[in-house]
Amino acid sequence: MLELVLDSEAATMDVARALAALLRGGDVICLEGDLGSGKTTFTRGAVHGLGVPEDTPVTSPTFALVHRYEGRLPIAHADLYRLSEDAELEELGLEELLEEGAVLFVEWGRTFSEIAGRTVLWVELEIASDHGRRARLRPQGPRGDAIIDALRDRLEG
Repeated sequence: MLELVLDSEAATMDVARALAALLRGGDVICLEGDLGSGKTTFTRGAVHGLGVPEDTPVTSPTFALVHRYEGRLPIAHADLYRLSEDAELEELGLEELLEEGAVLFVEWGRTFSEIAGRTVLWVELEIASDHGRRARLRPQGPRGDAIIDALRDRLEG
């Protein structure tokens, strides 16, 4: 696990950009945290870090459920908060996106076993102050361990 104190939105974006450089197609990153904890901000940093132009808006897909972007890899950002059944999840086509080599960022994915099982990294965000956040990045499996090791090296170096 990697635990970080992020004292600003810019710090959150910087960590997400560093993570993005390590991602490859098929990686699933699940983001957890209360409303307003920075899940979409973190995803925005990663999406731009994956080569999507800075002037491209990256917003919460709360109502659209999935937003897609094209960077150095295809990217999908899903918000599953409003879903309650696996059948609803299948209709989003997330599995197909992963098979096509997309990186998938998922907000509120813990309750869906298919997503939870494919996750390589859990990003847990917590509000520490008006602008600060506490982040816990928990790897899942060998791929997650490799990402955390490389990210730690990037952030410390």
